[in-house]
Amino acid sequence: MSKYKHIFFDLDHTLWDYDTNATDSLFELFDKHQLDKLDRFGKEDLAKTFFEVNYDLWDLYNVGEIQRPDIRERRFPAIFDRLGANRADVPATLELEYVSLAPTKSATFVGAHDILEYLSEKYELHIITNGFDDIQAIKLESSNMDQFFDVIITSETTAYRKPDKEIFELAMDRAGAQLEHSMMIGDNLESDIKGAMNVGMDHVWFNPEGKDGRFTVQHEIQNLIQLKGIL
Repeated sequence: MSKYKHIFFDLDHTLWDYDTNATDSLFELFDKHQLDKLDRFGKEDLAKTFFEVNYDLWDLYNVGEIQRPDIRERRFPAIFDRLGANRADVPATLELEYVSLAPTKSATFVGAHDILEYLSEKYELHIITNGFDDIQAIKLESSNMDQFFDVIITSETTAYRKPDKEIFELAMDRAGAQLEHSMMIGDNLESDIKGAMNVGMDHVWFNPEGKDGRFTVQHEIQNLIQLKGIL
């Protein structure tokens, strides 16, 4: 019989397929604003550069160097700069349209719903995310995953960010969970896995791309259904 009672999940890149949903949204906005008329970049260039800039900004956010408004103010101007386009050509509503559209997309990783159905019959499930309250709520509802989770902890609500041990402690406190009966599942070695390690929580690294790990982890999986072999 499993010793676990509470399973904590990351959301983006672990359950909700951020890259697929973001790409779909960017392609849609590219067409809407006829960005091909700029003759500077194509849809694929926009998506590729978006991820490069976005990840850089989120890395800064995760270590507390910038805040939520900074991401939204800097993102598309930096993307257009990197693509060799004029910042003045950024549609005035592009950022707002993106953050309104992307969370409504519903793509999840293969097996996400199946494994959540399986786990929800045996454990209490929760979310710990460095995302924002309103955006993460829309993602969960749009992808029909909100039904599975009891406690949802965001960095915006707590003022702490993974890998801070405080966000994990607060999540356990709100869930009524004991450390020895808890497990964290996430894709990010720095925030999810090191965060779990910081608080002494058992953990699973979701590594669908088979990346090389920089340190030893407790469990590693390439697809979510493999959790059945652990839990």
